[in-house]
Amino acid sequence: MDFEMRSSKGPLLGLGNRQWDAQRLESAIARATGLFAKAGIGREDRVALLLRNDFTFIVAASAAGRLGAYAVPINWHFAPPEVRYVIEDCGAKLLVAHADLYRPAAAILPENLVTFLAEPPDPVRAAYGIGTEEAAVPADKQDFWVESAQAEPIPERDIPPPGSIIYTSGTTGRPKGVRRFPPASMEEYLRATMTLIHAWGLDQQPIRAVMTGPMYHSAPFAYAMTILRLAGQLHLMPRFDPVGLLDLIARERITHLHMVPTMFVRLLKLPHEVRQRYDVFSLRFVVHGAAPCPPHVKEAMLDWWGDVIYEYYGSTEVGILTRMDPGDWRARPLSVGKPLPGVELRIYDEEGHILPPGRGNLGEIYARNTLIADFTYHGDEAKRRGIERDGFVTNGDMGWIDEEGFLFLEGRSHDMVISGGVNIYPAEIEAALHDIPGVLDCGVFGVPDPEFGERLVAAIQPEPGATLTTEDIRSGLKGRIADYKIPREILFLPDLPREDTGKIFKRKLKEAYLAGRLPGQNR
Repeated sequence: MDFEMRSSKGPLLGLGNRQWDAQRLESAIARATGLFAKAGIGREDRVALLLRNDFTFIVAASAAGRLGAYAVPINWHFAPPEVRYVIEDCGAKLLVAHADLYRPAAAILPENLVTFLAEPPDPVRAAYGIGTEEAAVPADKQDFWVESAQAEPIPERDIPPPGSIIYTSGTTGRPKGVRRFPPASMEEYLRATMTLIHAWGLDQQPIRAVMTGPMYHSAPFAYAMTILRLAGQLHLMPRFDPVGLLDLIARERITHLHMVPTMFVRLLKLPHEVRQRYDVFSLRFVVHGAAPCPPHVKEAMLDWWGDVIYEYYGSTEVGILTRMDPGDWRARPLSVGKPLPGVELRIYDEEGHILPPGRGNLGEIYARNTLIADFTYHGDEAKRRGIERDGFVTNGDMGWIDEEGFLFLEGRSHDMVISGGVNIYPAEIEAALHDIPGVLDCGVFGVPDPEFGERLVAAIQPEPGATLTTEDIRSGLKGRIADYKIPREILFLPDLPREDTGKIFKRKLKEAYLAGRLPGQNR
């Protein structure tokens, strides 16, 4: 994405004690654009970003968009072979990376890859314990900031930026690169952007926001770039810290936040006296998505922060689809909202029939977002065609729509467990588990069973200080769900494997079980 700078007073971008105004940010983007152009980057090319939340990320991504090139953020948690896979799969011609993240992968990256390195700034180094030598740009490598300072600046152009190629989390295999086609015109681009702005409450001015999550994910990336394009103030957090966030909210009078449910859980874990120490009354629009939020967690946050917490549902492929306002959520605490303008939803059964509204009409969710350009999976058009039906596409989520148009999620099709010939969706069981006192979080999955084909296993993370037994869980589920849905094996774990979005990494959980590595499991 590129910037459509408006006049702005005071700092526009902050990280720790560093602050930039709009003029300084525009100058940095213009020079980085010149640097990339000199390196041969043009329309439809790919610029890979191996960067934590830093000014470098914002500048490099914006410079790529100004040239009509795709920014390709890489999950910096990836192992070196995974980093190489993304770079080779997307065909990146240029890489911008933090020096410490580049070093482990340097030996196996493509030889013809143009590379610029940046030293991670002090707040990032402090957050991740990065040493001075580790952070330094090697003498034989090109320093992004030194080289861009010497480049001829290229000013903003009146073309719709193509955006990014985002590699999805890969919970069911190798990540897939989602490439959206550029908008046909600036009018289309602006129309889609205005819908996004409404969904995230960014039409409520002024905007003083904090980037709480890593920008290699699609929603945080788009959220950050949209705020800066609107000349809102954006403070980057190198790493989420609940007390640090509360301090920022109080000190900078933060109005807008984009969060995931895990962040709510960590905030609620803080002692009451710590929470009361910080004024949060400047908050006007807190939006969350990416993972299901347990109802008791959201209710506790609404009680604390007030009715400023909104929710959205969508996917990397088709963007944001629904919005849920706090008042509507209190009336329908399991819904993720109604479709946004330009969005159409359908529920299909296994035979391909469109299901009417109603709680009993559970099926696979398909969506069409008429306000954004079409997409493909980079290098795998067959996979793209495989998720389409009648011009609508699915990400595998299961759900139903009520008579007023509110969407309810019930799990994912690939999570479905077939036990004794019966289809079981773990999300329904997980929702019931969350209502049991002492359960902080949980993941339910299926494993092979010689008699039933598959059997259910529940991995439960208890709340701090809670003492739970298998019988507590079974009795808590009894009468809430059918007996055949009660997991046959219940494990208590101190932590559950997660992505940065807060989603439980069920693939890793299941792999650990099958390898016999989970404590207390049947051997």
